Amino acid sequence: MALFYLIAGWIGYVLMCLLGLILIAFLCFCLYIKYIHLKYDHIPGPPRDSFIFGHAATILRETRNGGVINDKFLEWSETYGPVYRINSMHIVMLFVTCPDTTKEVLMSPKYPKDSLVYKGLFELFGERFLGRGLITAHDHDVWYKQRRIMDPAFSSLYLRGQMGTFNERAERLMDKLADMADTNTAANMHHMFNCVTLDVITKVAFGVDLDLLKESDTPFPKAIEMCLKGMVHYFRDPTFQLYPKNKKFINEVKKSVQLLRTTGRQWINKRKMDIQNGEDKKTQEVKMRSLCWTTLARDNSQSTSFCRHGTGKAARDIGKVLKETLRLYPTAPGTSRFIPNDITINGIPIPAGFNSYICGRLDKFFEEPLKFDPERFHPDAAK
Repeated sequence: MALFYLIAGWIGYVLMCLLGLILIAFLCFCLYIKYIHLKYDHIPGPPRDSFIFGHAATILRETRNGGVINDKFLEWSETYGPVYRINSMHIVMLFVTCPDTTKEVLMSPKYPKDSLVYKGLFELFGERFLGRGLITAHDHDVWYKQRRIMDPAFSSLYLRGQMGTFNERAERLMDKLADMADTNTAANMHHMFNCVTLDVITKVAFGVDLDLLKESDTPFPKAIEMCLKGMVHYFRDPTFQLYPKNKKFINEVKKSVQLLRTTGRQWINKRKMDIQNGEDKKTQEVKMRSLCWTTLARDNSQSTSFCRHGTGKAARDIGKVLKETLRLYPTAPGTSRFIPNDITINGIPIPAGFNSYICGRLDKFFEEPLKFDPERFHPDAAK
């Protein structure tokens, strides 16, 4: 019995010590959050929902209610000016719409990609996703090297040489639409354009003919869509994977990631065999390094750049439509950068060590910003 009391006493003592350490750690964390608040609270911003979690509750509420969080960011920008802050625990993010700062931050290699964001793309719900490819490389030298290797495959000269492939895919789309019109079948144009875009990229970059308009049951486009949806939930809601109701969706995302990486591995192995059989090594390296970018980004500024090939008014009109489309519906509504040094934005001193989020779509830059008007980009339009 005495031994039992001795063991119980030791267990109680250990538990009390652990609780004390946890309490001390929590208090230190709270003090650090307070220090962060004091350091950045001179910057305008919406009131925090809570001391610890900052604006996280508002962001989660907007996303879970089906709202577009970027509309909330736009509302805050109109209320608090061209630079404002939001907090989430010890993390501070600045949202910037100042043109001069936007140009400086995005064009200078002094401001690297935010590792908090881009390292998160290494895996998705525990499944290896983009790894250390071009999209996730936050070291500028590494990124520059990979980008230079990729550039020739997406140069204007190379794309002009692929006009036959582009025209062939366009003809397939027109034939498909004609068949659907003859049978009075509704066409999901968003899905069909996605299929054509992916078809063109895989054919031009890898020599793979998916023919997605005909093979409607192929899982490839669906897998990309699931990965992109998973990225949104993974970044915007850290608690998303803790809820049992989301387990089915998470498993689907993991299977989609596995499918894309398996497909990429097969294509790369095929290219290696082609290289061994005497194909040009440099060309194949370009194609292999493009896999991550092609499969998961589908940046329509690249995938539609071939439309600019042409002469006269038609080419100019297409260019205006593409620019206005990307202005109103950008592939990425903002870009995150880490600021390592003190800077001043719009007269507000900003200490180093924060993440900036560059965003746009404000009426001070474009009259009636929500109106689709390609004539904004006419050469003679007022700037």
